[in-house]
Amino acid sequence: MLGRSLLATMMLTALVPLTAQAAQDESDALRLVVPPWPGVTVKSEILAQLAEPLGYRVSRQELSSTVGYSTLQSGDSDVFLAGWLPAQQESFDAAMAAGKIVDLGNNVEGARMGFAVPGYVAEAGITRAEQLADPEVAERFDRRIYSIENGSTVTDMMEVAIDNDTYGLGDWSILSSSTPGMLSEVAGAVSEQRWILFYGWTPHWMIPAYDVQLLEDPEGVFGPDSGGSDVRTIVARDYAEANPNMRRLLDQFRFTADEQSDFISAYSREERDLEDVAREWLAEHPERVDAFLDGVTTRDGAPAASVVEAAP
Repeated sequence: MLGRSLLATMMLTALVPLTAQAAQDESDALRLVVPPWPGVTVKSEILAQLAEPLGYRVSRQELSSTVGYSTLQSGDSDVFLAGWLPAQQESFDAAMAAGKIVDLGNNVEGARMGFAVPGYVAEAGITRAEQLADPEVAERFDRRIYSIENGSTVTDMMEVAIDNDTYGLGDWSILSSSTPGMLSEVAGAVSEQRWILFYGWTPHWMIPAYDVQLLEDPEGVFGPDSGGSDVRTIVARDYAEANPNMRRLLDQFRFTADEQSDFISAYSREERDLEDVAREWLAEHPERVDAFLDGVTTRDGAPAASVVEAAP
């Protein structure tokens, strides 16, 4: 008959593989929703360069935010690093009400968005959105608003403002494009000192490059607090529950507005290679990498920090 101490040891030994298996992430895949915005594009690449050495297969899905929320709910995507709130509030609330997503909180602090003008327009006295209702001001802007892609939440918000004649915008038009396309229009206007109204946000390199000023928005076209925003990490609930190790990494994956502006500038303004920008940022911010990887392991259970540090 086995002694009690020997029996206890055998039982403990038998439980070890089960415990390790329970702690291991169920999936080695990480499917990221990546709209064509420079901030989330670089963030997603930084995350990929952290996750891949740990044994994860990272893929990127170039989808609008609206479609992204749908794929998170259907199980066709796993993570979205650009949950701008309140801009995406309707999509976010619907997914939360369905119990299909988990909100891990802000991954960048100090964000804001809204109607934007170059600095010389602000210096001419245009600082508030209600001034757009003045016919002379509207003529200076040619009654046009430049925005990012059709189907984006922010473009939809501006279309609602036009439909409701908010700030006298009822007879204005929206010219939608990609972010680079919109900013090309801004650059052309700035070079000629023409007035231009466009969708702007921070963090982004546009702010220092064109001395961009975001207009006060008392009617809340872009949400309360004149477009003050959160940028959330949104995870499909089933994925978050089945993959606690990756969830920990995602929960600790956070940036300051200045950090994000720096890598957006390197990628979008300087047009440097995406992989190089992410790799360089990681190399130059070892303390931030340590914070991201605190308590995180490879899929085999090894400490993540040493594996990432040794990765080519």
